[in-house]
Formats: sequence, C-alpha cells, structure tokens
Amino acid sequence: MLRPARALSVAAIAALLTLTTLFTASSANAAGVNYVALGDSYSAGVGAGSYLSDSGSCKRSTNAYPYLWKNAHSPSSFSFVACSGARTGDVLNQISALSSSTTLVSLSVGGNDAGFADTMKTCVLDSDSACLSAVSAAQSYARNTLPAQLDKVYSAIHAKAPNAHVVVLGYPHLYKIGGSCILGIGDTKRAAINGAADALDDVIAKRVANAGFSFGDVRSIFTEHEICGSLTTWLNSTTLPVDESYHPKAAGQSGGYLPVFTQS
Repeated sequence: MLRPARALSVAAIAALLTLTTLFTASSANAAGVNYVALGDSYSAGVGAGSYLSDSGSCKRSTNAYPYLWKNAHSPSSFSFVACSGARTGDVLNQISALSSSTTLVSLSVGGNDAGFADTMKTCVLDSDSACLSAVSAAQSYARNTLPAQLDKVYSAIHAKAPNAHVVVLGYPHLYKIGGSCILGIGDTKRAAINGAADALDDVIAKRVANAGFSFGDVRSIFTEHEICGSLTTWLNSTTLPVDESYHPKAAGQSGGYLPVFTQS
C-alpha cells in the first residue's frame, strides 16, 4: 500500500520542480526582452494625455500601450520612438532604433498614408456625398498603393531586427452604428468611416501575414466602446487639441490596445 503513495509523492515533486523551472524561465525571458515601440499616433498615445516632456510634437504618452507594457514587464531595454503623424516613410527612419539584439517590436502605421486625418475632416465638415467620396479615395489608396509601402517597412524591420517578435496593431471602428449619439455626424458617414477602417485593417493583416509577423486586431475588443457605443467610450470624438480627435483615450490604450498587444 505504501509503494503507490511513494510513487505519487515522487511524481508530485517532479511536477513541482517542473513548474518552478517554467516560472523561472518565464521570468528570465521577461527580463531579457529588448523592446522597441515604433509607429504612428495610435502607438504614441496621442489622445491619452500624460505626454513625455522630451517627445515634443510626437506626443508620446505614458498611457500608451507600449509604455504600459514596459511598466508591467520591466524589459531589459525599452525604446519608444512612435510619433504622431508618422507615415510608412517615417517608420523607415524610426527603425534606426532596432538592432540584432531587439527581441520585441510593436507598431501601427498606414492610417496617415491613406489620409485618415483629411478624410475625417471632410466627413465631419462636409456633406454625405463628400464624405463617401473621401472614404472611397482612402480605401482605394489602402488597397492599391499601401501594400507595397507596408511590405517595404516590414522587410526593413526584419532585416534590422531578424530575431524580434513583431506585432503590428490595427485600427478600431470609430463609431457604433445606430448607437446612442443624437448629435454629430449621421450613420451614413459613420458606416463609411468604419468601412474605411475595415479596408485598412484587411490590407494590413494580409501584409503582416506575408511578412511572418503577428497582427493585433483591436476591432472586437473596442466593440460597444466606440463613439456612440453603449459602454464607456474609449475614443475621443471631436475635441481640443484637434489632433487628439478620433484617437484612443487612456482607457482605450489600457483596455483595448494593451491586452491585444500582450496576447499577440
């Protein structure tokens, strides 16, 4: 009767030792991460407040998902170079922060190339037809011109940081269609803007897959947190300063982008 008990005890000890080893390895891996955060305003944290004084017009926020991840995981090194207004060409300049020792990279880019800011301005200030025309032009750019630009960025990242796990974050729907908003633009414009986000995300996801990187799709996690959604809004509507309009608030960075990045 004692032999099975002894065998069970040995197995339990072995399992405990294995778990201890796994936890130790996990801690070691976290401590050995060299993380570089690239990208545009959605990665810089524009709209989330608490901007780093040395970031100037790039408006890098301590509430942005890269900074929050850094605080939670204490990587060996952290370089935060994402910048408001960045296009694919700007990200090509940002990759000077990468090296062969970089093990983790995050970025969001493409929205500015496709004319996100100008499209939103048209949709807010002009007619439905003008908005639909601007969205159509943005979608055409995303589908026909942006893929080659993204490929160039992703290829450059791989060449500069061949050992890195690269996570490319997408863009959320800005509006809840048929939502709780009474004022503001109508559902025709809102649906068109969301459609533009879908077109952009679809293009990015395909190019990311071809590059062998990971795509972080934030559309689902932002559901009901969009402008006019039934839950706490994670996105700024038209606001001042105007460059923070239609960008994630601090809650959108911590509740939306951070968990998607962490799980990607």
